[in-house]
Amino acid sequence: MPAACDSVLEDIEDIVSAEDLKPHDRLLARKNVFPKVRKRNSQKNVQADDDPPSDSIIPGAQKIWIRTWGCSHNNSDGEYMAGQLAAYGYKITDDSAEADLWLLNSCTVKNPAEDHFRNSIKKAQEGKKKVVLAGCVPQAQPRQDYLKGLSIIGVQQIDRVVEVVEETIKGHSVRLLGQKKDNGKRLGGARLDLPKIRKNPLIEIISINTGCLNACTYCKTKHARGDLASYPVEELVDRAIQSFQEGVCEIWLTSEDTGAYGRDIGTDLPTLLWKLVEAIPEGAMLRLGMTNPPYILEHLEEMAKILNHPRVYAFLHIPVQSASDSVLMDMKREYCVADFKQVVDFLKEKVPGITIATDIICGFPGETDEDFQETMKLVEQYKFPSLFINQFYPRPGTPAAKMHQVPAAVKKQRTKDLSQLFHSYNPYDHKVGERQRVLVTEESFDSNYYVAHNPFYEQVLVPKDPLLMGKMVEVNIYEAGKHFMKGQPVSDARVYTASITRPLAKGEVSGLTEVSKR
Repeated sequence: MPAACDSVLEDIEDIVSAEDLKPHDRLLARKNVFPKVRKRNSQKNVQADDDPPSDSIIPGAQKIWIRTWGCSHNNSDGEYMAGQLAAYGYKITDDSAEADLWLLNSCTVKNPAEDHFRNSIKKAQEGKKKVVLAGCVPQAQPRQDYLKGLSIIGVQQIDRVVEVVEETIKGHSVRLLGQKKDNGKRLGGARLDLPKIRKNPLIEIISINTGCLNACTYCKTKHARGDLASYPVEELVDRAIQSFQEGVCEIWLTSEDTGAYGRDIGTDLPTLLWKLVEAIPEGAMLRLGMTNPPYILEHLEEMAKILNHPRVYAFLHIPVQSASDSVLMDMKREYCVADFKQVVDFLKEKVPGITIATDIICGFPGETDEDFQETMKLVEQYKFPSLFINQFYPRPGTPAAKMHQVPAAVKKQRTKDLSQLFHSYNPYDHKVGERQRVLVTEESFDSNYYVAHNPFYEQVLVPKDPLLMGKMVEVNIYEAGKHFMKGQPVSDARVYTASITRPLAKGEVSGLTEVSKR
């Protein structure tokens, strides 16, 4: 498996007068029916003026390019926005040059990600493209100079993306940054049954909650996503069932902290997982997302039972960040190294072969050489097969940005040392010769193989045979690398179709009723 890879404002709708009927109002009049896809082939050869008056523009006829950075939660948001825009009639394009509007969905975790986002805005403006901004960067800091005058869609307002795009195409600047609430209680976000375009038609990403219960001193995402807000169990199960009915064979559960799920609504993660397991068809799989140590500690016994289920990957992403208790205290991580070890040791004992992935920050403010050596010892002890190594970047507005910083050269050297340690061991060599059951779901980055995963969510490359895509097959492992294994399908083994129905075509909109497809 490869290594990898916030102030709140009320809604501001500038320029749109109170008398104007907004797209949102028109859509609300058509309850439970999604916007009809508009066909405007006659518009293809019409040459528009450079700056046509807004009343001459027909929204829904334009081409939109969407770029998403960051986590699977952000990717899910991007899929939902693409689906709504396509359902309304906009053409989603992979060609940024031909697009009329760029929708840039940002990540605020690291400085480099925001730098890419900022550069993309500049490139769009130079190319005279209309721009709509989304994701955690503008939600967390909407008043930054380089965001002035640009339309913004907040992380909890993605169900209103059609409005924002429509007004932006007309030349208006619109900002929707409010929180969704029900009787004063913050909700998890937009509805889960909105149209979406899955990046991979075989994989459904479901956000089970947004925000978290922590206040980590280095984290900017908290400023954007806020405190914990969970979706009800029944809504999540319904979404999973709908996904399977559309040909999905693998579900990823995601959030800022899956382990904290339900604490705000009187339930918990194991309760949700058992309900989801009941809905997973034979051959399909569920992958659990990142959970912090404090919240998984309370449910270790139950989580071990769930991770042993044949339709759940024996995989868990548990960020440790540092093996120094003093550094963890400065980070306000609310656990100590002993807690992390307790979780890992218990799961390794109760779930044989489980894959534990973790994250480490190198050079957090105040980290001494002794602190860092403790982290090196932890990696040496557990030899994590998946390790996400991050050099510390101070994010503006966070407490850690005001702390005494470790020199850049030291941070860089520690990152290099940890990377060298990680690459000094090969976690899969002992598996050569094994016979494994794998689920094939995607194409490799170099397009030479199909990518499958075994029950431990370890990456297995298989021959690029179209008959294998979306199938559960048995393979013989004949080669192992640092991040993957290679497997040859067993000729006499059963090939099982994981999807209960034909998957949607790539680019096809999920969640549309037959009426709205006409």
